[in-house]
Amino acid sequence: MNPEEKDIRRFETRVRQMILSFKEQKHHVEVLLGKMGEKDAEIADLKQQIETLRKEHEALLMAKMINLDADKAADAKDKITRLIKEVNRCIDLVKERS
Repeated sequence: MNPEEKDIRRFETRVRQMILSFKEQKHHVEVLLGKMGEKDAEIADLKQQIETLRKEHEALLMAKMINLDADKAADAKDKITRLIKEVNRCIDLVKERS
């Protein structure tokens, strides 16, 4: 085998190695792209969950505010009732003294 044939075979071997390496890298890229697609889908699902939870949180805050307002309204009504009774007692005392 002459030196030119050796160089050609060495070149062919290196080209085959490069082709094999390219195929392996291509497969690796395809796997990574698949994983990236899965992660994108997972991210979209998580964003949807976040939005749903945010809406539920807002609804709970609103419900809490309404309950607090209802409690405040009941407390205010009780206070007004007590004040009316006290005013009526005062009026009765004034009438008795007159």
